[in-house]
Amino acid sequence: MELTKELEERIRDWNERFSDSSPEDVIQFFLGEFGKQISLATSMGAEDQVITDMISKADRGARIFTLDTGRLFPETYDLIDQTNKKYNIKIDVYFPDKRKVESMVKERGINLFYESVENRKMCCGIRKVEPLQRAFEGMSAWICGLRKDQTVSRFFTKLVEWDKVNGLIKINPLIDWTEKDVWNYIRSNDVPFNPLHERGYASIGCQPCTRALQPGEDFKAGRWWWESQEQKECGLHKR
Repeated sequence: MELTKELEERIRDWNERFSDSSPEDVIQFFLGEFGKQISLATSMGAEDQVITDMISKADRGARIFTLDTGRLFPETYDLIDQTNKKYNIKIDVYFPDKRKVESMVKERGINLFYESVENRKMCCGIRKVEPLQRAFEGMSAWICGLRKDQTVSRFFTKLVEWDKVNGLIKINPLIDWTEKDVWNYIRSNDVPFNPLHERGYASIGCQPCTRALQPGEDFKAGRWWWESQEQKECGLHKR
């Protein structure tokens, strides 16, 4: 998919049209607009669980997928199963290419990511980015759980954006929500969530690369904590 002037105008119009709309209304519209060519890419985090709840209420047949890197927390696997059962859905699970994983581990070690940024980005590329690209095949748009107040780098993120890296329209229904908004919705709607959130984990990814936050630390501090702040993206949300 290419970004044309016409598409740029549509994205601008959508941002103006839905500037004061609820996430539910945004989701309902874009599910209808793109049908089978739109997906929620869920990390099983709190925001994505909120969106899963909203999508399931709007269209239980809508596509939702997640990435199993092979290094996730047991609690995350349990949550996938729990979510499928609660909403009577089947979240598609994408795995990395086993040959690429085997080659990487043989060459650089099982925990290569601690040794350099280059190694960590290689691991994220093989375990996350490449499976994501396969999951996006045939898609025109994807839904994501980003919020402006998660990190400074996401402050200028818009409700509807052009994802240049993947050649897709990107929808961020919760972009203006606060963390309090997310948890109020979870409690009010009995949305299943990862119990690690109650143990100080904010952003939950692969087990070796995620730790609980210390008092006063920001949202991303628990991910790749051995790296500098500006390097902390896995490649799924490049701007």
